[in-house]
Amino acid sequence: MEEISLDGRDFIELHNLLKVTGLCPSGGQAKALIAEGLVRVDGQVELRKRCKIRSGQVVHFDGRQVVVI
Repeated sequence: MEEISLDGRDFIELHNLLKVTGLCPSGGQAKALIAEGLVRVDGQVELRKRCKIRSGQVVHFDGRQVVVI
């Protein structure tokens, strides 16, 4: 399980989270994978590319988990 800090921000958009954590090489690819239903947030499939991910949420993709702190 990996962690990412919001560094004082209220949220990070889902496609940006996938990009900055290295789960996807680009924002465009992240958006495509989200649209395909391959990303889960707190256990639920998330189809919104700009979904606001906040502290305490867990993102699941490709067998990896990222916890937002």
